[in-house]
Amino acid sequence: MTPHAPLRTPLPGARTVSGTAMPPQDAWFHRQQSSGAACMTVAVLAWFDGPAPTPAALRDLVRERLQPYERLRLRAAPTTPPSWPCWIPEAEFDPEHHVGSELHATTPAASAGELIARPLDPDRPPWQLHLLPADPADRAGPVGASTGDGFALLLRAHHALLDGSSLIAVVRALLDGPTGQPPLCPEFRSRRRSLATRGRELAWSVADLLPRARPLPFHGPVGPGRAVAFGRIARDELDAARLALSPERASSNAVFLAATAGALRTLGLTGRVPQLPGVCAMVPVDVRTAAETSLLGNRYATVRVPLPALRQPQLRLAAVHGLTRREVLKQRAVAQAELVARQPLRYTPLGAALGRYVDSPRYFSVLCSSGATYASRLTLGPASFIALAGLPPLGPGHPLAVTMFHHDATAVVTTVAGHRHRHLAAPLTELIHEEIRILGR
Repeated sequence: MTPHAPLRTPLPGARTVSGTAMPPQDAWFHRQQSSGAACMTVAVLAWFDGPAPTPAALRDLVRERLQPYERLRLRAAPTTPPSWPCWIPEAEFDPEHHVGSELHATTPAASAGELIARPLDPDRPPWQLHLLPADPADRAGPVGASTGDGFALLLRAHHALLDGSSLIAVVRALLDGPTGQPPLCPEFRSRRRSLATRGRELAWSVADLLPRARPLPFHGPVGPGRAVAFGRIARDELDAARLALSPERASSNAVFLAATAGALRTLGLTGRVPQLPGVCAMVPVDVRTAAETSLLGNRYATVRVPLPALRQPQLRLAAVHGLTRREVLKQRAVAQAELVARQPLRYTPLGAALGRYVDSPRYFSVLCSSGATYASRLTLGPASFIALAGLPPLGPGHPLAVTMFHHDATAVVTTVAGHRHRHLAAPLTELIHEEIRILGR
């Protein structure tokens, strides 16, 4: 069996029949866009060092390696509220509809900003792959092509169809090389939970509804248009920052969150006087089991993490580290995911009110998402895959989002900003990088 075989084989139970009701999380994202509240295009951008494939060769590769995925054949059936949205499968898999025919002449950052602000065609399965030429002189990008050749691939999708881990799985399915495996994590039972466990999960769910944030200077209407800024973090910089709590080693995610807290504070985006409630990050946590790492769809939940306004970087990191231990995040995320999955498949006034609250700045301040390929060398033909960036959608009232995605020895910090706040994208990215350097000194 080849290393990619698990990615290209549809998993048991993944078959979709005509008119299958969307799970609650898929329906949430579908309704956000169909109601006009937000553009829910999510994307990853992958950089390569080496010659770019032709659009025709890229379509052939998509046909060969992505056709087995039934999830990539789904589109939303036309519905209007209060009808619950459904997925319906396309009979044919046509790469012509999914591989952009145009060669974008602008930089990857500019092209990504333009494309993630566009909704995808609702009459086709909502995902698309774009070939972008990489400009070695582009200082907005995280890497330059060492050979003078280079290109980037932007994979974008409606968030109702794919989450961030799904996007990474699809990109890896296109590539050659060892797949690697994510680190093992504790399994959490979704059945036969004890009464004590269910009580604890209910307490967490109730606590998760309490306000933890307040409107900050950047909150407000998002509007059309996106600005994107990238920053490359070398492995030695990140490793040095993780050792700032020596002898204990902080996680990369804790470093990212602590650095983001410091950067927001430096830019004056947390307010001049500390207040309660404070600044709170919404952190997506993958809830797939070790056997589901390549399962496509939305398989995550969010955990809110307070971002401390402490002046000292090490104290900020220590505070965040204590709140983001993997086993704690995973347990809370699994509890939330199970609660969401059990929701009735119908729209209700209470559900609509809860949705507006969860979208609001009183529920969370900024989205902070992490992702990883969990692989070393990957190639696309003669070209080497060298870096990856995550590009989340901007939710209602939230014109800023930041991510840190890892591949091999490189992490890329990305800030996505609405057009009115485009002036914050590059400074916030640079300050997050600087905060990581400070922690590593």
